[in-house]
Amino acid sequence: MGNIIIKEVTTQRDRRRFVDFPNQLYKNEPNYVPGFFGDDVDDWNPAKNPAFEYCEARCFLAIEDGKIVGRIGAILSHRANEKWGDNRMRFSQVDFIDDERVSKALFDTVEAWAREKGCDQVHGPLGFCDLDREGMLVEGFDRQSMFITYYNAPYYKEHLERLGYGKSADWIEYRINVPKPDSREAQMIARVAARNERQGKYHIASLKHRKDYKPYVKQVFQLVNEAYAPLYGTVDLTDRQIEKYANKFIPLVNPDYACFVVDENDEMVAFGVTVPSLSSALAKCHGKLFPWGWAPVLHAMNHNDTVDLLLIAIKPELQGTLLIATIFNHFVGTTAKNHILYAETGPQLETNTKIQAQWKFFDKEQHKRRRCFIKDLT
Repeated sequence: MGNIIIKEVTTQRDRRRFVDFPNQLYKNEPNYVPGFFGDDVDDWNPAKNPAFEYCEARCFLAIEDGKIVGRIGAILSHRANEKWGDNRMRFSQVDFIDDERVSKALFDTVEAWAREKGCDQVHGPLGFCDLDREGMLVEGFDRQSMFITYYNAPYYKEHLERLGYGKSADWIEYRINVPKPDSREAQMIARVAARNERQGKYHIASLKHRKDYKPYVKQVFQLVNEAYAPLYGTVDLTDRQIEKYANKFIPLVNPDYACFVVDENDEMVAFGVTVPSLSSALAKCHGKLFPWGWAPVLHAMNHNDTVDLLLIAIKPELQGTLLIATIFNHFVGTTAKNHILYAETGPQLETNTKIQAQWKFFDKEQHKRRRCFIKDLT
């Protein structure tokens, strides 16, 4: 049994090794799904990630006998600490073999840097912002992950608890049985949507081609900033971050799967965006689109029975007005047209009662739970 060596990642080669480690750790786990490899590498490059304008970040590899056995990122978000009145370091993208020497060495490294920077708590896993993957899986290990979420083994939770970490927040996820247009649920949604339309204040923007998104892209992310502002750990996206995430997600979104609700001045008041599930496709290509990974991804975008609900947002003053029914009615029609049977909601805070109420229309199963852990350093 060799010594555990912690190596800071400083080169592009090591960034790629950092991102690739979970692909190796979970190569025999069918429920593990990687993100887009190139995007994950760029996240840790200050020249590529605009979050470094207000964040400091470092990432580390744990090595034993020349072999990578763990990884962890550390993010000091000055804007998050300023907004929430905290003095916290975030840990991110943590993975390790089932060896307490490895997990302890990784977290000791992050905690040492946190103390050096004057932080009094460490929490995570969290990303640079709310659109990054967050939350450690604590329930639902037998279900395939979404490409926007982490997969991890059950032993992670045990390691963190032994290291003194406890629950700070939980996110839950639902798998929804998509209602057919003639079902009772769909007809109820349609009646509410029709009532919204008769009131004449809001309508769905016409989106036939991806180029039609252009006038609305900035409004989408401005609404994300507004609607998500009260949620755990969020910070407003900057203009450069909006450009980054628009470039990442917009090419994935078929106009059929986007619903932009606007007022009489063409100002966005609500939106919903879904994509066909890319989980199996990204698992096949290990998140790498080139040279041939684009083929299963393209196939998944056109042949699927499941969609992922990427983002839904409604102006705060209109939340609770049943405007959500307009979005859901659009998706009932779209999913029927494209032979979709299921929808994955993605993570949502268990304390967010407004979003929990949205799913009352649907037959659903709460099948996953993710956790943000926290530890006091004092």
